[in-house]
Amino acid sequence: MSKFVAPPPGSGLDFESSPAYQRVIQNFEAAAAVLNLDPNTAARLRRPERIVIVSVPTRMDDGSVKVFTGYRVQHNDSLGPYKGGIRYHPEVDVGEVCALAMQMTWKCAVMGLPLGGAKGGVRVDPLRLSYGEAQNLTRRYTAEISNIIGPEVDIPAPDMGTNERTMAWIMDTYSARVGKFCPEVVTGKPVDVGGSVLRAEATGHGLVYTTTYAAEEIGLKLEGASVVLHGFGNVGTHAALAFSRRGARVIAVADVSGGYVNEKGIDVRKFVDYASKNRTLEGVDGADKVEGDSVLTIPCDVLAPAATGHVITVENAAKIRCKVLAEGANGPTMPDADPILERNGVTIIPDIVCNAGGVTVSYFEWVQGGMNFFWREDEIDSRLQQLLRGGYERSREFARRHKTPIRTAALAVGIERVDRTMRLRGLYA
Repeated sequence: MSKFVAPPPGSGLDFESSPAYQRVIQNFEAAAAVLNLDPNTAARLRRPERIVIVSVPTRMDDGSVKVFTGYRVQHNDSLGPYKGGIRYHPEVDVGEVCALAMQMTWKCAVMGLPLGGAKGGVRVDPLRLSYGEAQNLTRRYTAEISNIIGPEVDIPAPDMGTNERTMAWIMDTYSARVGKFCPEVVTGKPVDVGGSVLRAEATGHGLVYTTTYAAEEIGLKLEGASVVLHGFGNVGTHAALAFSRRGARVIAVADVSGGYVNEKGIDVRKFVDYASKNRTLEGVDGADKVEGDSVLTIPCDVLAPAATGHVITVENAAKIRCKVLAEGANGPTMPDADPILERNGVTIIPDIVCNAGGVTVSYFEWVQGGMNFFWREDEIDSRLQQLLRGGYERSREFARRHKTPIRTAALAVGIERVDRTMRLRGLYA
């Protein structure tokens, strides 16, 4: 039976017309051209293997039932089980989820992980849900997708708007449905229910590690360097703490409530604690408040977009004044903005390398869960740095050898690995 049925034109489900999907295809085509990728392989890789769209009826605190839309997209499993986060956001749609699922395939591949690419989401504003409503929604969404996920099939993880508590609910619901304790079905869980140490910090730490590698190449010392973080959720907060420990000066951050600037450096621990307690930075003191996206153009050594995608565009790229652009978010830079940044001497760390710390430690968590044997924090950190450096250096070497931009090179490294595996496996007719 076919895994995918194309939606009729005008149905609202035509992911190929989505701007988010068209952007990842534009980047894919550039890498495929460098590789001289076989057209038959390219045709298969342009489309996801499976798209699942579900209704998620949820009991609200007032007794009413609201119906939300949920998605799970599985792009490619040539390298191993599908892997990818679940995001809760009011603007989630099928095109965005398809785009992110494809990006996960390349991210796992460039990092050398035995995993494929997937992504999921629910179109909901998590900030407007109570604890009980969030749990009800999560458990119903899990029930709706439970027949296509599993520890050897598709392993979800946290993403924007979800966290380790969300993963615990998914794990518990799935375990109840299959009749056994199954911690490996998700990663990013609390340590007490089979999670891994360093998983929560992994994406932020990975951003800082890859920034360190890039800084070494251009002779930039992180101690004393100025850092701007556009995004102050899980990735941004852990990155801010890690930068601060290395002696860097975080001069601006932004979240949904706006931007906060202090040229002398913000009190990172104070800001992190405030955001954790209040869910946003609204009302924090110790910095001047500005419009959120304006922090992107503040002169700095390191700029880390770590929130939503598509924030660096042809309109603002020429105003970006940083030495290193560390893409902690998925797809923060529009394809047409890349040449402008490169002409201005910005060293780019593409998202599929820069934010790969999360999926890398997710892989470690999955392995530990399967063995029921858990590693020490220093072991995980050492393995994380080893794999991140490998992914970064493979991408840099490809870029030098083929004289291509680093983003194209990183994608090409991932695509080449998937292509090689697909050729070895053949096509089941």
